[in-house]
Amino acid sequence: MSTDHGRVINFGAGPSALPLSVLEEAQTGLVNFAGTGMGIAEISHRSKEFQAFLDGFERDIRTQLDVPPTHRILFTQGGGTGQFSAVVLNLLARYKLLRPQASAEDTVLDYVVTGSWSKKAAEEARRLGGSTVRTVVDARVYSKDGKAFDNIPPHAEFAFSADPALIYYCENETVDGVEFAHDAQSPAAFPFHLLPQNTLVPLIADYSSSFMCRPIPRLADHAVIYAGAQKNIGPAGLTVLIVREDCIVDVDAAAKLGAAPVPLILSYKTLADSGSLYNTPSVLAIYMAGLVVKRMKENGGLPYYEEVNRRKANKLYAAVHEGEQKGVFRRKVQQGSESWMNAVFEVLGEGAEKKFLDGAEKEGMKGLKGHRSVGGVRVSLYNAVTEQEVDKLIAYMARFLAESASVEAAA
Repeated sequence: MSTDHGRVINFGAGPSALPLSVLEEAQTGLVNFAGTGMGIAEISHRSKEFQAFLDGFERDIRTQLDVPPTHRILFTQGGGTGQFSAVVLNLLARYKLLRPQASAEDTVLDYVVTGSWSKKAAEEARRLGGSTVRTVVDARVYSKDGKAFDNIPPHAEFAFSADPALIYYCENETVDGVEFAHDAQSPAAFPFHLLPQNTLVPLIADYSSSFMCRPIPRLADHAVIYAGAQKNIGPAGLTVLIVREDCIVDVDAAAKLGAAPVPLILSYKTLADSGSLYNTPSVLAIYMAGLVVKRMKENGGLPYYEEVNRRKANKLYAAVHEGEQKGVFRRKVQQGSESWMNAVFEVLGEGAEKKFLDGAEKEGMKGLKGHRSVGGVRVSLYNAVTEQEVDKLIAYMARFLAESASVEAAA
């Protein structure tokens, strides 16, 4: 029987909330995993028990996301930041094998920059060199102030290169609260129809903060999808990769042709050939994420979570809109580009934001302060945040609005 363990509601952006039932189940595994008499943090990653768990974890991801046999599922470390480098090095190796005569100037990397994380990814690509890094579109140009990441740019502004070594986008920008729309017909959806045609497009997607919150649109059309686990499915220390087979290349052969050498630990071929066990993986993080994904399957899988996440986001944005009408809240993202997972807004007035955050914390709701680079309030609505917990926040927001109106009336 679960107890609350004195827990608060965690609206933090990551490491984020995990289901209490999984945390309780993990307690048992920390002491005795799969009847081995050893805890999961002690057991060999080469043991048959851990291998069986890893295989099941992979199957649960493949089944729920409907990952086709053309793609491998790999597990590694380094988080999304590690993949900023890995995707560049592996895709440049692929491109060199396909076009050995191409110079660095001829080798183009396309980056769609819609927020802080895609901006950092593009910066890392430039730092690594060996290619021409091109910004397909920069969302700041289309913002209300010309500086903020607050929108998905119009499709007419996207202009992909004819033959890029990679095309990179971040599906959900955790810091800025901007996400490509879920409706394929929306002007804020990712413009798949504008991608180069009649080729295996080297499309890369950072799904770190929206992985497993809903199905991935046109998953099979991606070359690489990656996600740090510490948002929706597990603790920090694990990165999940979905890699198309043609992107698992011999990086040493590419280096002989002039491509940059790829550290073995960053090579997708190394990971694939070793079944993600080239080195000691993040055993505990894999275990807990595996428990989460198994629980998701038992609850009805992604259709269930998509519907619940839709309701949570709709309720919260309705509450923000009500606060806007009353001059207390101000949304930071243009309508249609808002994230389901990370809702951001400002509380207007001298000292009002601190008052809002302090009041929420007194009621057991933590992790609501916006990222240090942008400020404001950020509400992260990951899978483990329940609809009832969101309702509690919305009730608090309504009381805050009422109190603000009373103060204004008294003044």
